[in-house]
Amino acid sequence: MSDTLLEVRDLSVRFVTDDGATQAVDRFSFSLAPGEVLGIVGESGCGKSVTMMSLLRLLPETAVVTGEAVFQGNDLLSAPPAALRRVRGREISFVFQEPMTSLNPAFTVGRQIAEVLQKHLGLSRAEARRRAIELLDLVRIPAPERRLDEYPHQLSGGMRQRVMIAIALACDPKILIADEPTTALDVTIQAGILDLMRDIRDRLGTAIVLITHNLGVVADIADRVVVMYAGRKAEEAPVHELFAHPQHPYTIGLLGAIPRRGADRLQEIPGLVPALAAPLPHCAFAPRCPRADDLSRTQVPELREIRPAHLVACFHPGT
Repeated sequence: MSDTLLEVRDLSVRFVTDDGATQAVDRFSFSLAPGEVLGIVGESGCGKSVTMMSLLRLLPETAVVTGEAVFQGNDLLSAPPAALRRVRGREISFVFQEPMTSLNPAFTVGRQIAEVLQKHLGLSRAEARRRAIELLDLVRIPAPERRLDEYPHQLSGGMRQRVMIAIALACDPKILIADEPTTALDVTIQAGILDLMRDIRDRLGTAIVLITHNLGVVADIADRVVVMYAGRKAEEAPVHELFAHPQHPYTIGLLGAIPRRGADRLQEIPGLVPALAAPLPHCAFAPRCPRADDLSRTQVPELREIRPAHLVACFHPGT
């Protein structure tokens, strides 16, 4: 994993509407290596999904996106529309949060997989059908020949999620972006989806960006973790390093909120996420932070390396 496959630099996303502007992502940077699983974690609304959707320019016209997203030497944010369409679904694929709304209820599973194969690879209908059966088998759906002719509502939640992954893998992409792939699934099915993604990484060498708020999922599959808060990067480290030595107070709060056997009640992070109407001129976590002082209330902390490959944006890091 020495080469960089994707390099995102100073990405900012601002939504401008008649009611005002919202700074959803503020100067966010990260890199991704071939075959790496990168976890991006944070509570709902912190900018995880917006960040990844902006890379493929899937946001509405109200979004103003700046920065760079260099993939194989080309900036995705400034690429011509035709060039970007060749990347979407073929080089970089997206598994969206809710498969029941992402899959078209009016078409069979097979037709939806075949459409990707015919569009990007130019396969005939018969070739696309054969490949679709192989893909359903790859994602461990039993009786793939029969399932191919079924509609999304005839499948369980876990199977629909596997169909979404099959569609995303149809063209052997270099990067798979999975947005909350285990949300609303029971624990057994969650484990099966994670095993599948791990197998895909090992067999195909696909790099995976895993967007989630579930730290247990991150601990199970990720190589490296980025913690987001209010559109900014709070901390970044290899997964074992982050869990063993969390440095940012927000990361420490997230880990403390994990349910534990024997605990009387869940630990919570007091306070509310700040409104993002404009870039914050101070540490975004300061209003909720027990270590906040005048410095963090008036200045924005820069990312700095405090342990090997361990970055944190905090004036007072440490456990």
